[in-house]
Amino acid sequence: MLYLVPTPIGNLEDITHRAIRVLKEADIILAEDTRTSTPLLKHFGIEKRVLSHHQHNEHKAVNEIVRFLKEGQEIALISDAGTPAISDPGYLLVREAIKNDIEVVCLPGATAFVPALVNSGLPNDRFVFEGFLPIKKGRQTRLKVLTDEQRTMIFYESPHRIIKTLRDFSEYFGSRRQASISREISKIYEETIRGSIEELIIHFENNLIKGEFVICVDGADNNVKKS
Repeated sequence: MLYLVPTPIGNLEDITHRAIRVLKEADIILAEDTRTSTPLLKHFGIEKRVLSHHQHNEHKAVNEIVRFLKEGQEIALISDAGTPAISDPGYLLVREAIKNDIEVVCLPGATAFVPALVNSGLPNDRFVFEGFLPIKKGRQTRLKVLTDEQRTMIFYESPHRIIKTLRDFSEYFGSRRQASISREISKIYEETIRGSIEELIIHFENNLIKGEFVICVDGADNNVKKS
């Protein structure tokens, strides 16, 4: 059986009792970065064989992992933080496991975009998760497609690209479009900033930019498209 096990995105108390049990019972743990996962596993007294499984080796590793699963080994996949396969490795392995009639179980648990969306104050009955936008190729095309998106849009972004991304949003969605940015969710310095895209640009141009960001942007039918 293949288990996808969410890990805390900040506060270690966010891991579930079930997740700890599954990790302790697994024969092998696949980790996105063993340097990140080792302290977490040690904290909960989990001593298992840990193999690296990340975006640079997942294509080559999938067949071997499927072989392990067919031999009857229980394997648990974890990412650096949050739920595997959500803007992290996991999709390819799940797809191949299903093709080979291997049972796949994804445990419920921590993920960054759900609390960011609920905390945004924007409509959350219908939304679209975009993850990270393309850095170069395909970026403009994707933004053009999203210009008329009526659902709340959710993006992930890194600190060194947050202002550029907000400026792109201003160009394509309009500077008055309402948005919310959450960073360091469940950590000591967690905060959420809400306002128009123009106001958010001004805020981050004048404040220290640190942490991982979740951006929620109002849909086109709820706001003015262009400034």
